[in-house]
Order: sequence, then C-alpha cells, then structure tokens
Amino acid sequence: MPQFIFAYHGGKTPETPEEGEKVMAEWMAWFGGMGDAVAVPGNPVGMSKTVSATGVADDGGANPLAGYSVVNAADIDTATEMAKGCPMVVSGNGTVEVAEIIEM
Repeated sequence: MPQFIFAYHGGKTPETPEEGEKVMAEWMAWFGGMGDAVAVPGNPVGMSKTVSATGVADDGGANPLAGYSVVNAADIDTATEMAKGCPMVVSGNGTVEVAEIIEM
C-alpha cells in the first residue's frame, strides 16, 4: 500500500501542562481513529535552517515545518481525507501538506 507523509505547518506550543495534556489527547485520539494506517506517528520538529545555493537561512523558510507523520492509504485522496481530522487543521492553528512517498 502506498505511504504518504503528512508535513505539519503552523500550530503553537501549549502554554500550560494542562493544555499540553489536552492537545496530546487530541492527537492520540486522531491517531487512534486511523488505526493501522499510521505507519510512523512522527514527532514535532525544532526550528529548521534552509540551505540553498546562496547560503543558509536560519528562519525556517516561508512555511516552517512543525512536524511529520507517515500513513498508509490507498491513494492521495484517501490520505487527504485522513489529514482533515488533524488537530491542527480542526483547531484552525495549522495545515497539513500531504505527499506520496515514492519508492525508488
């Protein structure tokens, strides 16, 4: 079955331990709802650097990556439907970029 990467953009760091527990519960419920389709739950990521022919930028680029996951889905439309349930999307605090992982 094809695999798709979910690249998370946006979101915000929880401000209190209670908010962190709530956010984690939302993510775990979403992952749980997808069941075995979640191949790699992934993790949040720190600030990135953008490397180009002209040098290195420390700002994470125009749309910094916030985290990632890998899911199994029949096609990109199915994966996109799964991504609509992401807590970042539901809350309006972020977006999910969906792309198929191409086997080489």
